[in-house]
Amino acid sequence: MSWQRARKSTAERSSDAEAALTAAIALLARRDLSGDELRGKLQAKAFEESTAAEVVADLTRQGIVNDERYAMNYVAYSAGRGHGPLRIAAELRRRGLAAAIVDAALAAGPDWCALARRVCRARFGPQPPGSWAQKARQARFLQYRGFSSDYIRAATGADPDSGHIEP
Repeated sequence: MSWQRARKSTAERSSDAEAALTAAIALLARRDLSGDELRGKLQAKAFEESTAAEVVADLTRQGIVNDERYAMNYVAYSAGRGHGPLRIAAELRRRGLAAAIVDAALAAGPDWCALARRVCRARFGPQPPGSWAQKARQARFLQYRGFSSDYIRAATGADPDSGHIEP
């Protein structure tokens, strides 16, 4: 008898729900994951799709995997980094969350208008833009961060429809 442990073959391991659960818990110990992310990571570890889906469904029933909680935490974290709702929503959808969950998390998020102002002031200082070139530069920055045109107008104090820059 060999002193080394007998290893399961890849075929046996890929359908082993207990091994998939152990791998899922190890992944969740590092950071919170959405259900789709966890399923994808388990499949990348050579677990069958049905086994991965079964484990994720079981963890969801137990409340260990919760897409609503994940979305709320992600919105809070990303908003803290100065990202806007459009960028956050795109990232959450890319991670496999349903539109209703994303919308609910964004609605419960911070005051996006105030966040856009704060991000703009942190980058460009407390003075509002003095020219259209400065306003355009600030607008591009906020757009990259994921803010909509309404939030950009409010943050920069400029309304392109009126033809003037507000103080």
